Amino acid sequence: MSDLVLLACAAFLAGLVDAVVGGGGLIQIPAIFAVYPKEIPATLLGTNKLASMCGTTVAAVKYVRRVRVAWSTAAPAAIAAFGLAFFGAWTVTRVPADFVRSLLPLILVAVAVYTFKKKDFGSVHAPLHSGMKERWLAVGVGAAIGFYDGFFGPGTGSFLIFLFVRFFGFDFLGASAAAKVVNVACNISGLLWFGFSGHLIWKLAAMMAVCQIGGSLVGTQLALKHGSGFVRKLFLVVVMLLILKTGYDSFVRLGW
Repeated sequence: MSDLVLLACAAFLAGLVDAVVGGGGLIQIPAIFAVYPKEIPATLLGTNKLASMCGTTVAAVKYVRRVRVAWSTAAPAAIAAFGLAFFGAWTVTRVPADFVRSLLPLILVAVAVYTFKKKDFGSVHAPLHSGMKERWLAVGVGAAIGFYDGFFGPGTGSFLIFLFVRFFGFDFLGASAAAKVVNVACNISGLLWFGFSGHLIWKLAAMMAVCQIGGSLVGTQLALKHGSGFVRKLFLVVVMLLILKTGYDSFVRLGW
């Protein structure tokens, strides 16, 4: 019973964080692996994916209702992410992800330093592109992040927010809204793979999904109430935690 309470709390907190800046997997995945250490990893990842998809979908719907989503960017990115996430999941069964795992802490450090140094980064919503250039750039971003999400995954939502701010000129709130739309596409694609292969614990996923939805509702409300400044601060906190987590994982893998 205590294990289920732990997972419920982890799912709620993951939903809250994910709704604001992404990175909920930093909380939920370690929790589910700790409670079920002998379960097949793919089954735990599939269970996590279903719960995450429910929370992200609810957050996306709330953002769409309250924030003006840049569909000319979000839609092409989501379509590309959907296709490439499935391909990434297929690829990871054939190619080790060790190289990506080793590079991730360095990439995250660069993201954190860039965001921290530019104090006005993401404070103003001033889209940089339009027309076909915007759409093709969105397809490129969606394809790259979609493949990454299927192939490896940690920090997908945070990477999306950073890219939407850096390359499209969105503020953090607008970037978070667009990121949720793309994230839903990634989750659905990955879930199709896990569901087809039977890697799901349905009852556990349903319980965690309910808690994720609760956390998502709270997180979305906080983001909408406090705006881009709040999202930026939490973004930096989550990226720092991701650096610590992925750095530690890399050192353990290398036996340092």
